[in-house]
Order: sequence, then C-alpha cells, then structure tokens
Amino acid sequence: MLFNTGITIPSYMMHTRQIAVSKATKIKSEAKNGQRPSIVPAKKELAHALELATILHTTLDVEKLIELFSTEVQKSVPHDCIHFQNKDLDLQILHGDKGQHSCSYRLLIAGQNLGEISFSTNKAEFSAKETKQLEHLITSLLHPLRNALMYYQALITALKDPLTGVNNRTSFDATLKREVDIANRHSSPLALMVIDIDHFKEINDTHGHLVGDCVLRDVANCAAKCIRSTDIMFRYGGEEFVVLLSNTSPEGAQLLAERIRLSIGKQECTYGKSTVKVTVSLGIAKLNKDESGISLFSRADEAMYQAKQLGRNRTCTSE
Repeated sequence: MLFNTGITIPSYMMHTRQIAVSKATKIKSEAKNGQRPSIVPAKKELAHALELATILHTTLDVEKLIELFSTEVQKSVPHDCIHFQNKDLDLQILHGDKGQHSCSYRLLIAGQNLGEISFSTNKAEFSAKETKQLEHLITSLLHPLRNALMYYQALITALKDPLTGVNNRTSFDATLKREVDIANRHSSPLALMVIDIDHFKEINDTHGHLVGDCVLRDVANCAAKCIRSTDIMFRYGGEEFVVLLSNTSPEGAQLLAERIRLSIGKQECTYGKSTVKVTVSLGIAKLNKDESGISLFSRADEAMYQAKQLGRNRTCTSE
C-alpha cells in the first residue's frame, strides 16, 4: 500500500494537489458553521502529538530525530522499517529492514519540501486506522525536522570550500585524524595525495583572479570525477588540494594520481576571452605503521615539492 501524501502546517493532513484545496475549504466551511471539522484529530491524539513534539525537539541530529520518531510511532503503529530521504541534501536515513508493505508521505511545511518518509512492514498491510494515526503523528515531526535539516545544512556549509564546493581545511584536519586512527586500528592501507596547480600565481597575474577562480573550480571538478566515492577530497589552501585514499595501496594511489594529472592536462579553462591550459604536480605518501596524520601529510607535501623541482606536471611518491 503506497500513499503519496503531502503534509503541511497548519492545515492537518492534506494531499498536495487539488484535493488539498477541497479539503481545506471543507475545514473552513465546517468551522464557520460551528461544526467540528471532520478530519481534526481527537483530544487524546492531539495530546499524544504534543507530547511527541516535545520529545522530538530534544535533538538537532537528523538521524537521531528519525530514530526517536520511529521509537515513539512504534507504540501505536508497529513497523519493521522507517526510511527518510531528502534528495536536495543527498541525505538518506534507514532504520530496520524494508518490508513488503509500505506507506510513504511527502513532508511539506509552509511550502518547503522537507523530504519523504516511508514506513514498511512484513506483516499485514497498514490499516486505514493506522495510516490515519501515522498522519497525525507526522505533524509533530515537521517542525523538529525542519530545524534539524537547517542545522545539518549549516554544518555542511561550514565544512565546504565556497569556491570549489569540496571539503575545506577545517574538515580536513578532523577527517585526517579519524581516517588515520581507523587505518592504524585495523591495519588497513591509507594513502594521501597532494595536488598543486602549476604556475598558479602566473595565471592570476596574467589573466586575473576571476580566471584563477575558474581554474580552481575546473581542477577540483576534474579531480573529483576521477576519484572513487570512498575517497575524500579537500581544498587545503590557495591552489593546493588533498585527497585521502582509504584502503588504497601505493600502486593504486599512483595510478589514480596519473589519471588525475592526465585528465587535468587535457582540459582548458575558459573565462571570457581567456583560455588557460593547466597542469598539476602531485605528491603521494602511504601511511606507515603508527604514523601520525601530520607526518603523513608532510611526506606527501614534500613529494609534491619534489615533483615541482623535477619540472612540474608529474607525480612523485614518498619513500
């Protein structure tokens, strides 16, 4: 059983198309005539919804929020799985294993699309009474969810480089420590790659900083297309980028570095009347046993400078 129901505040439960208009009109008409609107929840249900809203306002963590909501809903509507997704933020949260029968709701508040939430079960299909209960309970989720999504987006923005869209230096410092700790704990391979744009100051001086910005974006986009989804890329500062390569051997890191170098060398950056050919120099280091993240980065950075000294547009590996 699949529902595609838009939920908005303050008008109780409404489909998002023309049905929404007809139901909203019906509510206003009944209220004007002194009648209790037919789809207004009972006092007990409203009390439960208010109690649930209070619980949900205790966290700004989206995953924790969905987990709390699932736990509370479970008391009145048993389910095997809850799935939330927000495509705009590339966010997916799944608790439990998806069942055979499901109902799904689009979440709207004041015209803002918060995403979609689905419940599924391997038992009998959700009854009409259960779907009605779900709809009333979801109204309590909307405001806490909007706040949590705003907080999530703010965190993402704080960790992204606004020019290139890749992770920034702040994100790098925290991620490097985490990845090094994981690699040392599990004795898994980890490599670090430093990418530096050749003659970048000359590009800025000759063509201007707007062209320089274009070059930075193009290099970041090109490198991002070459790496795996598990690799993590950062703008370290100026014209320098760093890529963390988990579960990657030195040979694998070398192959990737050459792929990035050749791909960037083939493209041209065009801004206005200026067309610029760009090359990069790369340095690679693999994590040694019990090595620190600072040491790993320092060796990769030294390898990159060695590539510069040897004539640029090449890759060097730290021994």
